[in-house]
Amino acid sequence: FHFPEDFFKVKTKYLEYLIARKEKLAYNLIRNSFHSTAQPVKIITEIIVPAIQSAHGIFDDGKIGKSELNFLEKIISNSIQIINLGNFEVDMKKNVIMISSDYRSTLFSEAASASFHADGWQVYSLGDMSSSIDVLFDLDLQKFLTKVWKSRMGIMIIVIFSSTDESMKFFVESINSIKAKSRRNLYLAVCGDMKKNSEMKADLIEEDIESVLQWSQTTFESSIL
Repeated sequence: FHFPEDFFKVKTKYLEYLIARKEKLAYNLIRNSFHSTAQPVKIITEIIVPAIQSAHGIFDDGKIGKSELNFLEKIISNSIQIINLGNFEVDMKKNVIMISSDYRSTLFSEAASASFHADGWQVYSLGDMSSSIDVLFDLDLQKFLTKVWKSRMGIMIIVIFSSTDESMKFFVESINSIKAKSRRNLYLAVCGDMKKNSEMKADLIEEDIESVLQWSQTTFESSIL
């Protein structure tokens, strides 16, 4: 394959291997693409994210059951880790915490984590946090924030992924209460396939990972001026 012009071919091939449950071929394709391109983020945005959407789509259409969906999700998750384990130079001033507010959004938060990591961010990926929906969550997250962002160097962005309004609302409110007590340079971004909720208070509300990444980079650059 020749990148960037062959991303579409790889996307089609990867989806074909995924749906046919050809696990090894899917991993080899991602591995080869990773070693052949200077744009690892594009592997996530052009190949992995469409695959997550397709897997969820065929499940929603009743073409596959939960067992098969779980298996496909595992293949996608392992594919993401191939990028995630890449050796990228990290800027300690660029910090991000990824939270999925429900199980369905977990792969998107994993994909975003790998994108940010490939773009030189220090990433703390918390996965599916839906079991943490309780009154103590903001204290719990505040404690974690204090540990990982002790120096308060640079900026910290908390990105929430959600496919349901309810769980998103809870996490947005919790994080806003932390932001209210915090000094500057703590930001909240929300990523989900929902109508823009006008009541939701966040620094960014977006539907796709690439936009969140671009906004984060711009926010970082303007914060160090």
